[in-house]
Amino acid sequence: MREQRDSDISLHSAGQGKTLGFILNPVAGMGGRVGLKGTDGAEVLQEAKRRGAQAVSSDRALIALKRLAASTTPFRLLTGSGELGENIARAAGLDPIVVYTSSPGASRPDDTRNAALVMAFAAVDLLLFAGGDGTARDVLAMVSDRVPILGIPTGVKMYSAVFGTNPQNAGNLAARFVAGESSVRFREAEVMDIDEAAMRSDQVSARLYGYARSPHERHLTQNAKAGSVGNENMALDAVSRQVVREMQPGCLYLLGPGTTTRRVMTELGLPSTLLGVDAVMDGALVGADLNEHELIRLMEGQETRIIVGVLGGHGSLFGRGNQQISAEVIRRAGRDHIIVITSLDKLLSLDTGCLRVDTGDAEVDALLSGHIRVHTGPDRSVFFRVRS
Repeated sequence: MREQRDSDISLHSAGQGKTLGFILNPVAGMGGRVGLKGTDGAEVLQEAKRRGAQAVSSDRALIALKRLAASTTPFRLLTGSGELGENIARAAGLDPIVVYTSSPGASRPDDTRNAALVMAFAAVDLLLFAGGDGTARDVLAMVSDRVPILGIPTGVKMYSAVFGTNPQNAGNLAARFVAGESSVRFREAEVMDIDEAAMRSDQVSARLYGYARSPHERHLTQNAKAGSVGNENMALDAVSRQVVREMQPGCLYLLGPGTTTRRVMTELGLPSTLLGVDAVMDGALVGADLNEHELIRLMEGQETRIIVGVLGGHGSLFGRGNQQISAEVIRRAGRDHIIVITSLDKLLSLDTGCLRVDTGDAEVDALLSGHIRVHTGPDRSVFFRVRS
């Protein structure tokens, strides 16, 4: 590891404003559209590439940094060399100071941890990182509560409360922090992660790894994932039975991940992939744990409906853990063919009072925005606002 010492750069010169750190995990999110549940580990990354996965983290981070670069308040940006942050920072029009260069053969988690440690010693005012829950864990392990952190959501798993609701809002919040706006408050935000190996075995093993100090502004940051309670489960069972009764013959149904949609599969008497996307037609399973390309192939010339739940706490509809249902899949199915199922209690508990979409496609996010029908019980639904 080679790093540029504090003595080599004037981090706190008078009149230079705040100092921000930026770390990019360039492989974060690659597993999503190809049906993997994350990109943790060299073997999983290799499998993602074998399936044709494309890098998405840099493009999404660039959106955030462009928002930050538009700030009229001076600030310094510390980052890692090359793809660890320098390249994207320069592409956004920023002039970063490189304080960490990876050693040959270093693993990407090691790069994240080492860069975070360097920035913690440099006493940055805010550490901005681009990745998913695994990246958040690595950053937290190094900085603890010494440095506030904010995540640009670019991963597959983003259940932690340290992330902006989308890259634009992460950049906006960082810019407001730099400007010293009074609306920006700090909170103790949960850093959570789900075991990817357990996920691939169709098991959910969630763990709270700690709390990070993180800037927060309503509508710009997400909450941590929340679970369901008994009364909600009864209502969801009933609405699932109704959804099954109303399924149309000859129509393809794509069922997103989660326990809510699993209830529909249970009513059909079919096995399901808890954290994957399954396809059903005429009461039969026609595809299990499908990736984006497999979904599009099944949809060719076929009327299609998408059935999804709501990620509790977040209020996320698309873009968190269900990236297989990509912008192109949604575009082909059509907004009117999306069936949303959740409990009324879950909707009422959302701090933002709306559902969120973050598909990575501004046109599709705009298409989904507005109000959408949400089924909360048998013969009971509400129209709930959707925001990108």
